[in-house]
Amino acid sequence: QVQLVESGGGLVQAGGSLRLSCAASGRTLSINAMGWYRQAPGKQRELVATTTNGGSTNYAESAKGRFTISRDSAKNTVSLQMNSLKPEDTAVYYCNAAGTVNWGTTSFNSWGQGTQVTVSS
Repeated sequence: QVQLVESGGGLVQAGGSLRLSCAASGRTLSINAMGWYRQAPGKQRELVATTTNGGSTNYAESAKGRFTISRDSAKNTVSLQMNSLKPEDTAVYYCNAAGTVNWGTTSFNSWGQGTQVTVSS
């Protein structure tokens, strides 16, 4: 119904930067919020950053000052610029989007397939 395609993960040294991107597609898609979550081995999935239609953003404490989330509502895309990366940022990063399709008749909350980010020390 709604597809999210992520890109931009990879291997980087500590202190380096990566930019993740996510594009959403679906029929008569109307997105209320988009965000990024991550899951490290043996840990639960956790919020990294989210952004809403009104432009408000929310960051995990670990991401504040280092990561920046941005969204292009016209293109239904969201990006996460990650700077000053640390080994503890190593995880699979997942894009999330919530909203409606089919002219507002059906709500959705969808996840991307995940993209690996590995930060070496």
